[in-house]
Amino acid sequence: MKSAVEQLATYKSVHLNPKNIRTHFFGVPMIIWSAFLMLGTIRFELAGVELSAAMVLMLFVLAYYYKLHVKLALGLTLFIIPVLITSEMAVHTAQPFMLAISIFIIGWIIQFVGHKYEKAKPAFMDDLNQLLIGPFFLMAELYFILGWEKQLNAEITPIARDKRRAIEAAKRGL
Repeated sequence: MKSAVEQLATYKSVHLNPKNIRTHFFGVPMIIWSAFLMLGTIRFELAGVELSAAMVLMLFVLAYYYKLHVKLALGLTLFIIPVLITSEMAVHTAQPFMLAISIFIIGWIIQFVGHKYEKAKPAFMDDLNQLLIGPFFLMAELYFILGWEKQLNAEITPIARDKRRAIEAAKRGL
Protein backbone atom coordinates (compact mmCIF):
# COMPACT_ATOMS: atom_id res chain seq x y z
CA MET A 1 0.00 0.00 0.00
CA LYS A 2 1.32 3.42 -0.92
CA SER A 3 1.92 5.83 1.95
CA ALA A 4 -0.16 8.92 2.66
CA VAL A 5 2.70 11.05 1.35
CA GLU A 6 2.85 9.11 -1.94
CA GLN A 7 -0.93 9.17 -2.38
CA LEU A 8 -1.26 12.86 -1.57
CA ALA A 9 1.73 13.87 -3.73
CA THR A 10 0.31 12.00 -6.70
CA TYR A 11 -3.08 13.64 -6.23
CA LYS A 12 -1.60 17.09 -5.62
CA SER A 13 0.53 16.82 -8.77
CA VAL A 14 -2.62 17.48 -10.80
CA HIS A 15 -4.14 19.80 -8.20
CA LEU A 16 -1.67 22.68 -7.91
CA ASN A 17 -3.94 25.43 -9.27
CA PRO A 18 -5.86 27.16 -6.42
CA LYS A 19 -8.96 27.55 -8.63
CA ASN A 20 -8.99 23.82 -9.27
CA ILE A 21 -8.64 23.08 -5.57
CA ARG A 22 -11.53 25.47 -4.79
CA THR A 23 -13.80 23.71 -7.30
CA HIS A 24 -12.93 20.42 -5.61
CA PHE A 25 -14.12 21.75 -2.26
CA PHE A 26 -17.58 21.90 -3.87
CA GLY A 27 -17.52 19.05 -6.37
CA VAL A 28 -15.99 16.30 -4.22
CA PRO A 29 -18.47 16.65 -1.31
CA MET A 30 -21.35 16.67 -3.81
CA ILE A 31 -20.05 13.48 -5.42
CA ILE A 32 -19.52 11.80 -2.05
CA TRP A 33 -22.96 12.77 -0.77
CA SER A 34 -24.67 11.61 -3.95
CA ALA A 35 -22.72 8.32 -3.95
CA PHE A 36 -23.78 7.73 -0.34
CA LEU A 37 -27.38 8.47 -1.31
CA MET A 38 -27.22 6.02 -4.23
CA LEU A 39 -25.67 3.36 -2.00
CA GLY A 40 -28.19 4.22 0.71
CA THR A 41 -30.97 2.91 -1.51
CA ILE A 42 -29.41 -0.57 -1.23
CA ARG A 43 -30.82 -1.83 2.08
CA PHE A 44 -30.39 -5.08 3.96
CA GLU A 45 -30.82 -6.46 7.45
CA LEU A 46 -28.05 -7.88 9.58
CA ALA A 47 -28.77 -9.29 13.03
CA GLY A 48 -32.08 -7.44 13.11
CA VAL A 49 -30.53 -4.07 12.22
CA GLU A 50 -31.33 -2.32 8.94
CA LEU A 51 -28.16 -1.25 7.16
CA SER A 52 -27.27 0.28 3.82
CA ALA A 53 -24.42 -0.27 1.41
CA ALA A 54 -23.36 3.32 2.23
CA MET A 55 -22.88 2.40 5.89
CA VAL A 56 -20.71 -0.57 4.98
CA LEU A 57 -18.69 1.44 2.48
CA MET A 58 -18.15 4.15 5.10
CA LEU A 59 -16.56 1.63 7.47
CA PHE A 60 -14.16 0.29 4.84
CA VAL A 61 -13.19 3.72 3.53
CA LEU A 62 -12.61 5.12 7.00
CA ALA A 63 -10.49 2.07 7.90
CA TYR A 64 -8.38 2.78 4.81
CA TYR A 65 -8.00 6.45 5.77
CA TYR A 66 -7.03 5.54 9.35
CA LYS A 67 -4.39 3.19 7.97
CA LEU A 68 -3.01 6.02 5.82
CA HIS A 69 -3.01 8.87 8.37
CA VAL A 70 -4.85 8.94 11.70
CA LYS A 71 -5.11 12.73 12.07
CA LEU A 72 -6.56 13.24 8.59
CA ALA A 73 -8.87 10.27 9.13
CA LEU A 74 -10.27 11.92 12.27
CA GLY A 75 -11.22 14.97 10.21
CA LEU A 76 -12.72 12.76 7.53
CA THR A 77 -14.76 10.94 10.16
CA LEU A 78 -16.20 14.28 11.28
CA PHE A 79 -17.03 15.01 7.62
CA ILE A 80 -18.41 11.60 6.63
CA ILE A 81 -20.76 11.04 9.57
CA PRO A 82 -23.01 14.03 8.69
CA VAL A 83 -22.81 13.00 5.01
CA LEU A 84 -24.05 9.55 5.96
CA ILE A 85 -26.79 10.90 8.24
CA THR A 86 -28.15 13.40 5.68
CA SER A 87 -27.93 10.96 2.78
CA GLU A 88 -29.76 8.35 4.87
CA MET A 89 -32.49 10.94 5.51
CA ALA A 90 -32.71 11.67 1.78
CA VAL A 91 -33.20 7.96 1.00
CA HIS A 92 -36.77 8.44 2.21
CA THR A 93 -37.58 11.29 -0.20
CA ALA A 94 -39.79 10.82 -3.25
CA GLN A 95 -37.05 10.05 -5.80
CA PRO A 96 -33.74 9.59 -4.00
CA PHE A 97 -31.96 8.00 -6.95
CA MET A 98 -32.84 10.86 -9.31
CA LEU A 99 -31.69 13.36 -6.69
CA ALA A 100 -28.43 11.45 -6.28
CA ILE A 101 -27.79 11.23 -10.03
CA SER A 102 -28.48 14.97 -10.49
CA ILE A 103 -26.09 16.01 -7.73
CA PHE A 104 -23.51 13.46 -8.90
CA ILE A 105 -23.51 14.93 -12.41
CA ILE A 106 -23.31 18.52 -11.16
CA GLY A 107 -20.42 17.55 -8.86
CA TRP A 108 -18.48 16.01 -11.75
CA ILE A 109 -19.12 19.03 -13.97
CA ILE A 110 -17.62 21.22 -11.24
CA GLN A 111 -14.63 18.85 -11.04
CA PHE A 112 -13.97 18.97 -14.77
CA VAL A 113 -14.27 22.78 -14.80
CA GLY A 114 -11.54 22.81 -12.16
CA HIS A 115 -9.33 20.63 -14.30
CA LYS A 116 -9.76 23.08 -17.18
CA TYR A 117 -8.06 25.67 -14.92
CA GLU A 118 -5.41 23.10 -13.99
CA LYS A 119 -4.80 22.04 -17.60
CA ALA A 120 -4.28 18.50 -16.30
CA LYS A 121 -6.44 15.41 -16.34
CA PRO A 122 -7.96 14.16 -13.08
CA ALA A 123 -5.72 11.87 -11.02
CA PHE A 124 -8.13 8.93 -11.16
CA MET A 125 -7.64 8.60 -14.91
CA ASP A 126 -4.25 7.01 -14.26
CA ASP A 127 -5.08 5.33 -10.94
CA LEU A 128 -8.66 4.54 -9.84
CA ASN A 129 -7.52 4.50 -6.20
CA GLN A 130 -7.17 8.27 -6.53
CA LEU A 131 -10.98 8.46 -6.37
CA LEU A 132 -10.63 7.57 -2.68
CA ILE A 133 -7.77 10.03 -2.24
CA GLY A 134 -9.83 13.07 -3.35
CA PRO A 135 -11.58 13.50 0.02
CA PHE A 136 -8.34 12.62 1.83
CA PHE A 137 -6.52 15.32 -0.17
CA LEU A 138 -9.19 17.94 0.57
CA MET A 139 -8.99 17.18 4.28
CA ALA A 140 -5.20 17.57 4.06
CA GLU A 141 -5.65 20.89 2.23
CA LEU A 142 -8.07 22.06 4.93
CA TYR A 143 -5.54 21.10 7.61
CA PHE A 144 -2.83 23.03 5.72
CA ILE A 145 -5.08 26.10 5.50
CA LEU A 146 -5.59 25.88 9.27
CA GLY A 147 -1.83 25.66 9.78
CA TRP A 148 -1.93 22.01 10.83
CA GLU A 149 0.24 19.18 9.48
CA LYS A 150 2.90 21.58 8.19
CA GLN A 151 5.44 18.76 7.92
CA LEU A 152 3.09 16.71 5.73
CA ASN A 153 2.57 19.70 3.45
CA ALA A 154 6.33 20.27 3.30
CA GLU A 155 6.81 16.63 2.27
CA ILE A 156 4.13 16.31 -0.39
CA THR A 157 4.37 19.66 -2.18
CA PRO A 158 7.90 19.28 -3.64
CA ILE A 159 7.16 15.69 -4.68
CA ALA A 160 3.92 16.85 -6.33
CA ARG A 161 5.72 19.61 -8.22
CA ASP A 162 8.39 17.15 -9.40
CA LYS A 163 5.70 14.73 -10.57
CA ARG A 164 3.94 17.55 -12.40
CA ARG A 165 7.15 18.58 -14.14
CA ALA A 166 7.67 14.97 -15.22
CA ILE A 167 4.09 14.80 -16.56
CA GLU A 168 4.57 18.02 -18.53
CA ALA A 169 7.95 16.88 -19.85
CA ALA A 170 6.41 13.60 -21.00
CA LYS A 171 3.67 15.56 -22.82
CA ARG A 172 6.34 17.56 -24.64
CA GLY A 173 8.21 14.35 -25.44
CA LEU A 174 11.28 15.20 -23.39
